[in-house]
Amino acid sequence: MDTVAGLQLFIRVVETGSFSKASADQGITQPTATKHVAALEKRLGARLFHRSTRGVTPTEVGALYYEKCKVIARQLEEADSLAALMQSRVQGTLRISTSVAFGRRVLTPMVLRFMQQHPELQVDLSFEDRYVNLVEQGTDLALRMGRLADSTLGARWLGQNPWVLVGAKAYLAEHGTPRTPADLAQHRALVYSTVQGDDRWAFTGADGTTQAVPVKGPLRSNNLSALLAAARNGMGLAILPWYVAHESVKNGSVKPLLERWTLPAQEIHAVYPSPRHVPTKVSGFVGWLQGQFDGDWWAR
Repeated sequence: MDTVAGLQLFIRVVETGSFSKASADQGITQPTATKHVAALEKRLGARLFHRSTRGVTPTEVGALYYEKCKVIARQLEEADSLAALMQSRVQGTLRISTSVAFGRRVLTPMVLRFMQQHPELQVDLSFEDRYVNLVEQGTDLALRMGRLADSTLGARWLGQNPWVLVGAKAYLAEHGTPRTPADLAQHRALVYSTVQGDDRWAFTGADGTTQAVPVKGPLRSNNLSALLAAARNGMGLAILPWYVAHESVKNGSVKPLLERWTLPAQEIHAVYPSPRHVPTKVSGFVGWLQGQFDGDWWAR
């Protein structure tokens, strides 16, 4: 194994706490990874890891060696990025993570358009409805909704993700159309269990006043597509991101309600492991994304 590959392997073992995960990331077998680290420890004359059944953790020497290796890795990445920048090319493998619904409906077509503009770029696109540790997972970039909690990450604000209250004509014909947020207490709600206050829906009027309404109904789900399907089938009213509801509103399967009131919008951010030394492949894609979320972007 060459020096650069060995350095990258050592870094991944520290960050993942696992020889098996690090070897999988590097595309080698676990015995090869273990053998390389053992040879590295022999060459340095120092033990780099504490090994146990629960994983591996760096020794004091290993932690110091890791910090130095990270500096070298950043400098190598900067050199690669500089070469790409000088040639005005975005290239290499870009590992992107986002949520399932947003990834399938919004991000995928954007990524494909960007790839057509940069044929030397390869993309590893992952969809997960859970928090992803960018460093541990080896992820270059994540698209996240809502306020950012981790201030150590690099981040760019991309736009707003607005939400809308919808219902099917069949449901409204049977149960009536709500005229104010307070009316929702008498309706069947389809509750998204992840954001928007769960079973308390908050609306803001044109005068800035806010009404938070407790709701209840036959279905709760952490999956937006399930709630849309239930709304389309007349099972109740749902609040959904416009990017999820748009096509169904357009074809008449559901209609927007309480249009004089607004629901809390989520901020959309691109986040990456560090605000410093951002690779060209990341900065290039993020810069391109900043022009994609203006106006009624979900309708394009």
